[in-house]
Amino acid sequence: MLYLHDVWVNWFEGEENGYNICHFHEWRKDDGVELLDQVPLIKVESILFDYIENQLAELPQQLLDDIFQKAYLRKNHERIQLEYCFVVSDGSGILAVDTIGYNLPIRKSRLIPRQEQLVYEMLENQETKEYRFDVKQAAKEFHILSPEPDLMRGLTRKERQLKQLLFMALDQLHSSSNEAEVRYWYTEWCPERYSFIQELPFEEAWNQLYEESKYGWSKKHEHFCENLIKGQPFFEKLWEMEHGSKVN
Repeated sequence: MLYLHDVWVNWFEGEENGYNICHFHEWRKDDGVELLDQVPLIKVESILFDYIENQLAELPQQLLDDIFQKAYLRKNHERIQLEYCFVVSDGSGILAVDTIGYNLPIRKSRLIPRQEQLVYEMLENQETKEYRFDVKQAAKEFHILSPEPDLMRGLTRKERQLKQLLFMALDQLHSSSNEAEVRYWYTEWCPERYSFIQELPFEEAWNQLYEESKYGWSKKHEHFCENLIKGQPFFEKLWEMEHGSKVN
């Protein structure tokens, strides 16, 4: 068993999409960074790595058995044993995982560049460990609340968070089934098509609004999102967390 020592981790909890597990250059001062005193390192097949990175599904039992109680967290000069914590790589991607005692990859983190380089060097001549798992579960279905990676590619951490907030607000708009409201917001997005929009039934208006707003991120998207969430305390709180300011 290979081990890494003195590993800085920035846990992202409950994330099922790899694009939300931020790389080092996107870590923030107020993120809760921790130090792993020791953590086992495992090289796996790419299909399993992708499954761990992009799912919140059960980990192979053999993998859990292999790394059981072999990791330690360093906190206030104490060494705290962790049930199931490990660093996993397929030789390309790298991820730290802590199940917090469950059999799911609840917390995930990227590593700092120096540690990543060390992982590549350590695994260069290592055999890939094969673990049996339900490959059917690896087939991922994306939807508006779990957007496909292409919709997030090239965006900053703040832009990804705001885009997901926009999608949450659009999803809520869809669940309202309010035809007049959907027409109103579609007109806000595309005022030059006002007359055309007034003729659209609910489902068609919402689908076109979603299709037109789901690509990229711009000032237009940001302004539209800000207006759409006004008066909704939960969404406004999420906006404040990313913007550091209240919704105008």
